[in-house]
Amino acid sequence: MPDRLPARPRAVVIGASVTGLLAAAALAEFADVTVVERDTLPSGPEPRRGVPQARHAHLVWSGGVKAFEELLPGLVDDVVARGGRLIHVMGDMVSRAPNEIWFRRFTTTHHRNLVCSRDLLDATLRTHVLTDPRITLQENTTALSLEGDANRVTGVRVRAGGAGSEGGTGGGTGSEAVLPAELAVDASGRGSRAARWLVGLGLPQVVEREVNAGVAYATRVYRAPGRAAGAGFPLVNVQANPAQDHGRGGIILPVEGDRWIVTLSGTRGGRPTADADAFADFALSLGDPVIGELIKDAEPLGDVATTRSTANVRRYYEKLPHWPDGFTVLGDAVAGYNPVYGHGITVAAQSALALRGVLRSIPLAAPGTARRLQRAAARPVAAAWDLAVGQDAFYPGATDTPPTALERFLTRFVDRAVATGARNPRALGALLDVMSLEKPATRLFSPDMLVPMLFGPKKPHLAGPPLTEAERKAARD
Repeated sequence: MPDRLPARPRAVVIGASVTGLLAAAALAEFADVTVVERDTLPSGPEPRRGVPQARHAHLVWSGGVKAFEELLPGLVDDVVARGGRLIHVMGDMVSRAPNEIWFRRFTTTHHRNLVCSRDLLDATLRTHVLTDPRITLQENTTALSLEGDANRVTGVRVRAGGAGSEGGTGGGTGSEAVLPAELAVDASGRGSRAARWLVGLGLPQVVEREVNAGVAYATRVYRAPGRAAGAGFPLVNVQANPAQDHGRGGIILPVEGDRWIVTLSGTRGGRPTADADAFADFALSLGDPVIGELIKDAEPLGDVATTRSTANVRRYYEKLPHWPDGFTVLGDAVAGYNPVYGHGITVAAQSALALRGVLRSIPLAAPGTARRLQRAAARPVAAAWDLAVGQDAFYPGATDTPPTALERFLTRFVDRAVATGARNPRALGALLDVMSLEKPATRLFSPDMLVPMLFGPKKPHLAGPPLTEAERKAARD
């Protein structure tokens, strides 16, 4: 008889979040994966209790779209087939930068963002990942703690059934068990208990930084008005200005089902509320009233949803002097960002791709592999963090540590890069390479940016939002 094949390594992923599902997809090449999820997952594109932020506007930058296509070929095509859109940046957008400059709708760049409801994205992702026979889902199961010691994590203690918050000890009454694993991945999001678990194993407390601009979000869904339904209406984005005391912004995200997801934001002293009667008036109060003008006569399809969990929070796991084998932290459990920048899903996809890249070069259970995984995951995190904090640190009360001289210089430089990219297509390409997380920030110092910045030629800045008359008419008729 032939020799039995050696058993594949075992991996446990905590959380069926976007990060968790993408990590499971990456790990399935090397291990049998169990995804532990505290919720019951919906069967289709429906809301779920554990993702309240799904109600707000989401998009996937082109850097994330590329990572999706590498990890899960066909995923993006399926989202589009079900009503999502790949929109050209900036051709299919009407966008005002934080420095209050409107971008021209150049069509020469390659960048395409994926736009749809978060419910549709999550449902399509679940279909692609959870049908893989190498991946097993355990729903209604809460991760309680790590098994092992400061040198190696050997598994995850879980409670099946019963109540309890993911990553906590909860009050559940279900049965407990240990899931053995050569690698455990925490993808449980902002509420992660990984830092506490590591202290319990004897490791030091991880360094954490928070930059909280005090942003609140309010979202309402509308029926696309007039002939804007099904017409490929552009995404409309008015970004908040950190130089203003009450930074207010908003976005219209046309999604499947002829709907507009409209998300408004404001910082301390200027936040939107759940008052449905005040929603359109708040939109009219932005630095430009274009969003309010487009929705004031549109039909709302529900109430206003709000959230204030928007702080930028980063945990520097990669800098701990010692890291246990067999454990990795990914996604929002490492760093959560102000959602206005739209980088969370892109970072999740790129981190999963980085995980796969490391495991293609060294065995999953080899000594030191987990530390390499953590450091690799930190690279896309750092890129998104620098972009978010470079803006939010300037809001009053955002951080106890004032921006450094270098941060102030870089912020001024980025403002100038935005001003150049807004009216020069060559510079816009360099800017979008960075904003989409396709290339590092050093791209902003390339000739593509510096030559137009210093010597031109430059088109004049726009006086207002570049909506065409046909688009305005379509939203009215």
